[in-house]
Amino acid sequence: MTHEPARPSVTVTPYEDGPLLLRGDFEIVTPDGEHIEAGRPTVALCRCGRSRIKPFCDGTHKLIDFRAPASRQTVRPDPVDADIPTE
Repeated sequence: MTHEPARPSVTVTPYEDGPLLLRGDFEIVTPDGEHIEAGRPTVALCRCGRSRIKPFCDGTHKLIDFRAPASRQTVRPDPVDADIPTE
């Protein structure tokens, strides 16, 4: 019997007009496979695109009046542009 390796357990919480908060056992990896050290079990990831410490949030979203909902979006990603499987 073959066992699959344990997968990281993480909670992602989008904050209204703010970052994505990651909590748990996660890895942050660049598209090239380089690991980005989080240094703690909870981090805030930038959603506005203007942080000076990307991928982490530095609070710039407040200065630029960034707007994004905390609730689930009803628009699904385009399968051509995303690596996310669709139903």
